[in-house]
Amino acid sequence: MRFEEFSLSKETYKSLSKLGFEEPTPIQVSAIPAIMNGLDVIGQAQTGTGKTAAFGIPIAEMFQRSKKPFALILEPTRELAVQVAEEISNICLYKKLQVLPVYGGKSIDTQIRAFRRGVDVVVGTPGRIMDHINRKTFSLSDLKIVVLDEADEMLDMGFIEDIETILKQTPPERQTLLFSATMPETIITISKKYMKKPEKIRVNPGNMIVPKIKQVFYEVRNEDKLNALARLLDVEDPSLAIVFCHTKRDVDEVSQKLQHMGYNADALHGDFSQARREEVMGKFRKGLIEILVATDVAARGLDIQNVTHVFNFSIPQNPDNYIHRIGRTGRAGKSGIAITLVTPREYSFLRQIERKAQTTIGREKLPSQKEAAAAQLKNIESSLSELIDANKHAGYAGIIKDLSGRYSLEDIAAAALFAAYGELPSEMPSRDRDRDREERTGGRVRLFMTIGRMDKINVTDIVNSIASEANIPQRKIVNVRVLDKFTFVEVPEEFADSIIGSLNDMVVKGRKVRVAEARK
Repeated sequence: MRFEEFSLSKETYKSLSKLGFEEPTPIQVSAIPAIMNGLDVIGQAQTGTGKTAAFGIPIAEMFQRSKKPFALILEPTRELAVQVAEEISNICLYKKLQVLPVYGGKSIDTQIRAFRRGVDVVVGTPGRIMDHINRKTFSLSDLKIVVLDEADEMLDMGFIEDIETILKQTPPERQTLLFSATMPETIITISKKYMKKPEKIRVNPGNMIVPKIKQVFYEVRNEDKLNALARLLDVEDPSLAIVFCHTKRDVDEVSQKLQHMGYNADALHGDFSQARREEVMGKFRKGLIEILVATDVAARGLDIQNVTHVFNFSIPQNPDNYIHRIGRTGRAGKSGIAITLVTPREYSFLRQIERKAQTTIGREKLPSQKEAAAAQLKNIESSLSELIDANKHAGYAGIIKDLSGRYSLEDIAAAALFAAYGELPSEMPSRDRDRDREERTGGRVRLFMTIGRMDKINVTDIVNSIASEANIPQRKIVNVRVLDKFTFVEVPEEFADSIIGSLNDMVVKGRKVRVAEARK
């Protein structure tokens, strides 16, 4: 089937062509005709299956200009509100609809002025929508269509009372659409109370797990999970990865240990301020953070196209959470990998997930230390090939020429690699054991830095600053403790003087930093 068969207006079809839409997805094939025929619809489909266009295209086609909004789309998070508003705007580009994202954390006065100028489609979070309703700055009287998107996530986040309050104030003749990845009892109750003989559209349950997501699990002891995760990160070499943990404490601990081991990782959980959350998410989207360690709640609403791997460091206790988690990869038709670490006691949870999600999670053998080391070397080789192909190394040709009179090209290249990456992985059983060996030999120095959390600094910032300024490998910087006003780090003794000299009086985030050896 093709989009031409929906008998769309030339403006909508032109927008879809510009966006590169060719064939409708299964949820679009079923939902678009039903919605355009005025039916209430319950659609069961994950994010990433094209459901935004499934309701966005009918909204574009049903548009009739008015002084008040005719469509309201409710989303669980500000990130999804922004993303969905942008996609609706693109679909409605040539229809010239005014689409407004409405969420907390952004000036309400700016939103009020936008309402006064005139808005056709509102995409918002329930809390901020309620705020506008109470202020009487958003009128629901002309609404023709209401969409509850990611309904299960909104209910999980405690928005049920707000949703019911909003629905009660909308015109009774409105059309109601509900989209959700899972269908818990609370959603069935909502649909019975507020929808009129809804058309139920369900993507084949076997397709609820995106087919292009490879699912595997590894059996490990609980105390070995971190080393297992490190080995898998080395072998898999993900471009962008999300590591899921049960608790905020686990998130902090795993992210900090990964940072200490030299991985470009950061944390995301519910204790973060909105500003801090936006900072972390912005870096993750741009690839400045490669590994995001998060709780289920903190990861709600993440819609990032290029996540290649999802790691379940802690196996989800609820099969629905497993579906949500692994749906963060394999987006927009791309392939993805979902890896779960399972202890012997957790097999029952694994089998429960397989039954509920109607999927099979294959067991694989954990890579050996030798395989992980070989993978690291392969990654280094690949990085060097990319640099050579991009001709970014030409500026160093003069140094090579000067040194070539005294040393072989092999020795020069090997020394350069040592400076960039440290010791060969094959000489080190694992990153953790390398650190243990150095600590046992007493070859480390503890440094004190006059900067801390109050300066909006984190472990990643500290490690990146030391590595770049002092020109040492990130994995040599360990046991980083960022306190409110100062920070402690441990570094190899041979680098201590160089680090102190390089970092003293350096400006980090607008603050001059002093570095000294910590008193014992």
